[in-house]
Amino acid sequence: MQNSNQFIFGKNPVEEQLTTSPEKIDKIYLKRDMGGSFVTKIRSLASKNRIPIVDVPGNKLFDLVGKVNDQGVVASIAQAEYLEFEDWLDSFTPSKQSGVLLLDEIEDPHNFGAILRTAAAAGIDAIIVPKHRQAPVNATVFKTSAGTAGRVPIVRAVNLNQAMMKLKEKSFWIAGLDQDGDSLLWEQTFDVPMAFVIGNEGRGMRQKTGEHCDFLLSVPMMNNVESLNASVSAALVCYEWRKQKMSE
Repeated sequence: MQNSNQFIFGKNPVEEQLTTSPEKIDKIYLKRDMGGSFVTKIRSLASKNRIPIVDVPGNKLFDLVGKVNDQGVVASIAQAEYLEFEDWLDSFTPSKQSGVLLLDEIEDPHNFGAILRTAAAAGIDAIIVPKHRQAPVNATVFKTSAGTAGRVPIVRAVNLNQAMMKLKEKSFWIAGLDQDGDSLLWEQTFDVPMAFVIGNEGRGMRQKTGEHCDFLLSVPMMNNVESLNASVSAALVCYEWRKQKMSE
């Protein structure tokens, strides 16, 4: 596993982290002389969990996270942990209710954060990412995920195509999202353990990755729109899968 300190910022991400995983927070930095109900709540939660708060001038927050909209609060936290693929797979017993996402080189941290949030909300079991050419779990990812990064296991694979083959050995079926897919997303039945591949923001899914899929799914596009944002595509996949699980 990888574990190192970094910073998250903004009212919602910090409050979310304090509420759900306070043990991961080392220290909170508040802009000096900032008041209001939010500050009162942050101080109360921090005190309850024995987390130190440091009141600092605004330029100190800039030193920590840069000139971003930090909303007067920054937290030093332990980075979300990565599970190694082999360790995760050995410990995971799939069922027909199982669903995972495979991200094929998602490089935009905003997309990655949004996908993490959707996966957590939809009940996805894991998000599998390649070790290279993949956005790291950083402050932008935490902020975009609204503090949900880490609620779903983030699993790193040395080789995504080999990981797909090993998932198949565990009874998973692999579906890739592609505009030239074999069938429409909502016409496919997901009654087996499923792994869904979401391609890169610009290049889409790599050819070799697509060849390892059992089938390809498409979303119809109107008005000459060529494709959807990767995080939007992931949301459609996650909730079509979740809808079918709820009806079983």
